[in-house]
Amino acid sequence: MSNRVDLDTLTKFARRKGFVYPGSEIYGGLANTWDYGNLGVLLKQNIKQTWKQHFIYSRTDMKELDAGILMNQRVWEASGHTETFADALVDDKNTKHRFRADHLIEEQLGIDIEGKTGPEITEIIRSNNLKNPLTGKEGDWTEARYMNLMFETNRDKINPQNPDTRIYLRPETAQGIFVQFKNIVQTERAKLPFGVGQIGKAFRNEITPGNFIFRVVEFEQMEIEYFIKPPQNDDGWNTIFEEWLKSQENFLTYKMGFDPENFQHKEHSQEKLSHYSKRTVDLDFNFSFGFSELTGLAYRTDFDLKQHQEHSKQKIEYTDPSNGEKTIPHVIEPTVGMDRLFLAVMTEHYKEEQLENDTRIVLGLPYDLAPYKLAVLPLMKKDGLKEKGEKIFRDLRSQGIMCDYDEAGSIGKRYRRQDENGTPWCMAIDYQTMEDNTVTLRHRDTMEQIRIPHEKLNEYLNQEKYNSLTNK
Repeated sequence: MSNRVDLDTLTKFARRKGFVYPGSEIYGGLANTWDYGNLGVLLKQNIKQTWKQHFIYSRTDMKELDAGILMNQRVWEASGHTETFADALVDDKNTKHRFRADHLIEEQLGIDIEGKTGPEITEIIRSNNLKNPLTGKEGDWTEARYMNLMFETNRDKINPQNPDTRIYLRPETAQGIFVQFKNIVQTERAKLPFGVGQIGKAFRNEITPGNFIFRVVEFEQMEIEYFIKPPQNDDGWNTIFEEWLKSQENFLTYKMGFDPENFQHKEHSQEKLSHYSKRTVDLDFNFSFGFSELTGLAYRTDFDLKQHQEHSKQKIEYTDPSNGEKTIPHVIEPTVGMDRLFLAVMTEHYKEEQLENDTRIVLGLPYDLAPYKLAVLPLMKKDGLKEKGEKIFRDLRSQGIMCDYDEAGSIGKRYRRQDENGTPWCMAIDYQTMEDNTVTLRHRDTMEQIRIPHEKLNEYLNQEKYNSLTNK
């Protein structure tokens, strides 16, 4: 199993390099909000594009949707979020620290409190004299009370307590797909089985967010709802379920470049399944703080479409074009959080190599994920080398090759900067370049250098892309 970089080191590295910044920092910050800098934006875009290519564009049975963040409040009544989407919290009166009660109890007692009431949870905490994890001392605990995790606002600014104008920031992206199911079937002439993929923002008022960008209040989900005919038996849906699970594993291994030993299956027991699920399997990743959920796969049956049909009083059915039979499809849902996946990618590929005189930090990203594919480095700023390098840089950018340009400091320091950026190749422009148009290419992972004609550059980049795609 790969060694894990500790979270504090990774957080400082991400900030120093411009991958992730603390939110609102000049005003003292806002707890567990983060902004993505230039390298972070590029890495996120590449992760999203790779996800789409793997799960959507490489298949012939997939559609896309970009649903709005704000929806009619009845959507969340139908889905059960307004009633059941809540966690129990407790405060330590001595320190004012707030904790999720289930985490507190599970970590100290190993007890699952799923389904227990507030008073029952309070009794468990107080009778066992639970400690405050931050101080190590016994806490003076408040009563446990449930808090809904949805952010709520109101369109009526004159009478903000008016319940009829209450709206929520969506806590998940899935419901937008279910609500638009009829339109998607009609406009796309979609035939079962088919899936709908979506990447979008979601918001959860988490009680104890933390671990850098692992658990935040504003995040992105990459999610698919895969609709199938109502199965006649368990084999009918479980075969498709296993296929999607294998696809998720392949995505993490071959596209994200993860060591298979760094993620593992977690099958949800029947008593811990969500109310809508008949089977759920998570792929937990080996973060620096231990194995925690990265991807999820759930068989949601026909729960969601039936709920929206009942609450909207609209028929949400699929008509089989071959025989006219009307059914309510079942759905299998593969999902992954963008921010968690970003953190997993950084964790997996961050390396520190001990060299003779210093430590080399390398972000060994697969080629398709790297923010920059190439860096152009003129050896000197004089004698036309700077101008030559700038021209090559502009030409590469105009071809759609995302590359960087760096002329500051020694060539060795510039190589190190690009190693930290995750850039697979560096191109040195020197005096020989001015004579015969050859350049020196230096590879990030091996540090080997080769001299090639400039016109053969694309050949090397394409080979690197091929190797990345085939995991060679």
